[in-house]
Amino acid sequence: MKKTLHQISGQALIGDELTLSPVDIILEDGYITAIEDNARAPQCWICPALFNAHTHLGDTVAMDCGATGDLIALVTPPNGLKHRLLAAASRKDLVSGMRLSIQEMITGGIGGCADFREGGVKGVSALKEAKGGLSFSTVIFGRDGGEKEADGLGISSVRDVKDTERLVREARQMGKKIAFHAGERDSEDVDSALLYEPDLIIHATHATKKQLRKCADMAIPIAVCPRSNWTLGVTKTAKKPPLRLMHELGCTLYLGTDNVMFVSPDMFSEMAFASTVYGLEPETLLRAAIQGSELTGESFFIRTGARANLFAIDPFQSAMQFSRDPVTSITKRVSCGHIVHNIFNS
Repeated sequence: MKKTLHQISGQALIGDELTLSPVDIILEDGYITAIEDNARAPQCWICPALFNAHTHLGDTVAMDCGATGDLIALVTPPNGLKHRLLAAASRKDLVSGMRLSIQEMITGGIGGCADFREGGVKGVSALKEAKGGLSFSTVIFGRDGGEKEADGLGISSVRDVKDTERLVREARQMGKKIAFHAGERDSEDVDSALLYEPDLIIHATHATKKQLRKCADMAIPIAVCPRSNWTLGVTKTAKKPPLRLMHELGCTLYLGTDNVMFVSPDMFSEMAFASTVYGLEPETLLRAAIQGSELTGESFFIRTGARANLFAIDPFQSAMQFSRDPVTSITKRVSCGHIVHNIFNS
């Protein structure tokens, strides 16, 4: 069978260090087979695809519904507003909404997401249908039995879910990943979640230094969602979520956007917000916006042997041509309109 060869040249952010290098990237059947230095490479910026490490795509059908209230009233199962709106939505609308949000993410340089999918087996099936035919990687954390057909089990919070121990045990027996919301409202459910040695902690907004050090020691990644935390009123300070402390302690940071009901699944906006409010270095935030792709089993970082998931920006089509630091500009200034080409291989 004839192999499909492709080359993309430019100033690429190479490896997980995101080292800017003028190169030719050789692609073969969707994989990066070589990265060759080229001092004459065009000024096009080549960036690894972003990965949205926490979404609730089903919430698209409840977008900007004018809801008010606290975290419990809005999103806590089983009777939160979002759950009632999801239950009332038709499957057609649910699938259409999720597909449109996925297409929006693809346009915005996002090659995949990790989604908490409500609705049991039917809910997981709806998301699989929504992404059908799209080159987009999903890691689905199912609930209410949906974990049987998903990639993992998604727990809202230890205090919100009965029989957590059995659910986790059975999911582990099926070889599924385990993810917990923890520390979003306060720190009280973090220790309980860590007892299960999950593959992912979501939020950790109010986690203590001791709890974060434990996450670092256990190599449990944390998916933070700053815009959602501010929108839902669970924080009003740049100290929560404690992004800088997480970084200093050696925690693995992933970046996500959370509920489409309240926040757009736009990783450029998430990075820009986090940069402004939390002041983390651009490289740290961009890495966090890519590194969640590890959940797929193949990270999106550009390296030889990796599956090709990347996008290109031509800075000379905008004021970006005056940028002195592409990483800073991608983190703080770029929007989907700056992307001229993407190559995703899910």
